[in-house]
Amino acid sequence: MPRPARTVFPRLPIQASPLGRPITAPVRIPAARPAPSPLIDSAKSDLRRRHRQQRLQELPEVEAAIQAHARRLLPPLLEGTGWLGLYWPLPGEVDLRILGTVLPGRVALPSVEAGDQGLVYRPWDPAQPLVRDACGLPAPAPDAPPLQAAQLGLLLVPALAFDGAGIRLGYGGGWFDRLRAAPPWRAVPALVVLPSRCRVMALPRDPWDVPFPGCLDEGGVHWLQDV
Repeated sequence: MPRPARTVFPRLPIQASPLGRPITAPVRIPAARPAPSPLIDSAKSDLRRRHRQQRLQELPEVEAAIQAHARRLLPPLLEGTGWLGLYWPLPGEVDLRILGTVLPGRVALPSVEAGDQGLVYRPWDPAQPLVRDACGLPAPAPDAPPLQAAQLGLLLVPALAFDGAGIRLGYGGGWFDRLRAAPPWRAVPALVVLPSRCRVMALPRDPWDVPFPGCLDEGGVHWLQDV
C-alpha cells in the first residue's frame, strides 16, 4: 500500500508583537505549583532524553500514517461546530497542520500568555502571520479573544512518551497540566500524539499530572477505558 503523500507547509512569517490583554478572560490557571520530587524530577529528565531521541528516530517511518489517520478519524470526533485545538510542531513532533485545510476555520493554536493567564487557545488562520508567545513559540496574534473550553471539541497535544494510565511525558513546562486542572478544560476530549514505540507501561507521576484519555499514533486513535 503506497504511503500517503505528505503535505509540506511553508514556515509562516513570525512578526514581533507585544502580547496584548484578551478581550474575554480565560479560565485562570495559577502559574505556581509545588516543588517537584527530586527523584521523580531526575527520572523524568532521563526519560525525556531517551524518548526525545527515540521519537526522532521513529518519526520518519510513522508520520505519514499518523497524518492519514488524523485526516480520516479526527473530523468525526468534533461535534457540531467544535474547534480543534492543534499545536505548532517542534522538531521531532508529528506535523498535523494539514488539519487546517481539512477543518477550515475550526482550528486553534495554543499560546502561553504573559502573567498568570497561562495557556490559551486562539483561532488559527494559516494565511495570517504568527507572533511569538511568552515561551517564544509561534502563536496567533493576541488581537482575537481566546476560545473558552466549551468551544473546543478536541485537543491534540504532542508527547515524548505516554503510559497506560494516561500520563504524558512532555518537556516539563507543565502548561497543559495546569490548563487541564480546571474542570471545564478537563472535560474537553484530548489525545496525545506520538509514535507507538513511545508508549510505555508506566511513567513517573507527579501529583499535578493530569491523565489524558487517549492517544493518536500510526495505529490510529486509542482511548483508555480507565481515564
